[in-house]
Amino acid sequence: MPFSIALAGKGGTGKTTVAGMLMRYLVKTEKTPILAVDADSNANLNEVLGLEVDNTVGGAREEMKKGVVPSGMTKDVFMSMKLEQAIVESSGYDLVVMGQPEGSGCYCAANTLLTGFLEKLTGNYPYVVMDNEAGMEHISRLTTRNVDLLLLVSDTSRRGIQAATRINKLAKDLNIGFADSGLIINRCKEEPSDGIKTILEENELKLLGTLPDDQMVYEYDFEGRPTVEMPEGNPAITASEKIFETIIP
Repeated sequence: MPFSIALAGKGGTGKTTVAGMLMRYLVKTEKTPILAVDADSNANLNEVLGLEVDNTVGGAREEMKKGVVPSGMTKDVFMSMKLEQAIVESSGYDLVVMGQPEGSGCYCAANTLLTGFLEKLTGNYPYVVMDNEAGMEHISRLTTRNVDLLLLVSDTSRRGIQAATRINKLAKDLNIGFADSGLIINRCKEEPSDGIKTILEENELKLLGTLPDDQMVYEYDFEGRPTVEMPEGNPAITASEKIFETIIP
């Protein structure tokens, strides 16, 4: 069975950037091959990793819905072929992108496809990293289940911290099947305040570590450069690696 990590948190806290740092660490320490899954309908994990994406799970579903199935081919075979085409291969890891949901904001059909597809894929990888939607939608729809580590990401804002504790509580209440959970606080200019520590203690959410507010991370993100290519010795990269060393077997 693979060791699986699912990332979640309030939008805008740097969740996908942290996912990229995690991928960078796994490749660097030769914990490969890795299956990276972008389960956010607003997909941008590929940008952090520096990959081009032409096919998505949602796109395959839409083609089937429109009847774009060759004569003599069953829908199951067609979907299997399209989903295989949605795998983007890179050095040390592969990426699968969820893509846009079908109309009216309903994620159910695409999520079901992704879940079934992943069940077949995961046996080929010792590590799986899933970057989820911002907020709690993916938890309430049970698209994040049976993971070894639910990795929550927040910035230093009270709203970000509260969102992380709520996601953690909801995941426990829904019994989605994660072995452990913890929080990384991103963009820190100083150590977390006593008030933040109190919120975490009251909500039984452990703090795994903090990442500094780093200008280079901002510049890479603003310029659309893959953050996985940031140089060794960068403070945010160094801090992230210290955290990952303690939580990744």
